[in-house]
Amino acid sequence: MIERRPFAELGGADHSWLKAKHHFSFAEYYDPARMSHGALRVWNDDEIAPGTGFPPHGHANMEIITYVREGAISHQDNQGNSGRTEAGDVQVMSAGSGIRHAEYNREATPTKIFQIWIMPNEQGGEPTWGAKPFPKAERSGKFAVLATGVASDKEAHPDALPIRADARVLGVTLKAGQTAEYVLGINRQAYLVPAVGEVEANGVRIGARDGAAVNDAEVLKITALEDAEVVLVDVA
Repeated sequence: MIERRPFAELGGADHSWLKAKHHFSFAEYYDPARMSHGALRVWNDDEIAPGTGFPPHGHANMEIITYVREGAISHQDNQGNSGRTEAGDVQVMSAGSGIRHAEYNREATPTKIFQIWIMPNEQGGEPTWGAKPFPKAERSGKFAVLATGVASDKEAHPDALPIRADARVLGVTLKAGQTAEYVLGINRQAYLVPAVGEVEANGVRIGARDGAAVNDAEVLKITALEDAEVVLVDVA
């Protein structure tokens, strides 16, 4: 079963410097029917104005994945980590027992990101941060694992960023008319969002920045109705 969640119907907020849409309950947006999807707790579609960002703040016990769609995001935390993550790249922060960080758009144009929070397998642990470029050519026509905490992926996908959850974050780029398949399994759940372009997911039309909550699907077949870029999260 696939439930389409149109972008226009998502909760959200406009803070002038930040325009946010929430696929799940977050901050002042609350919908008891959209609290999570398996271990996936947050999927925010954020646009951050130039020269602004999130000042230092804390997190704990959450796996936080940032997929940069346009522009770049600059990170700094109290563990001594810092870096700039550009469009097409991914950063992962395991908040563990607690971390304080700041995220800023130091670019001359708006930065657009998907921020994805996944609940960890266990509480606590040393906080970590990492980022990596994932050239779109490497995920052209097939799903690439961007971040994973699935034990069997350590050897199968050694280049993926590590997370502390039984989950995968994947990306694929498709030309119009092209199809990619992902074996999910009926005991797993998935959530997918096209960053760009309209697609069909097992025959259900999903527009750019719409969400699609997937249950009870052995295989996901994604067909691009136009050139598309899709992000998929597979969770228990």
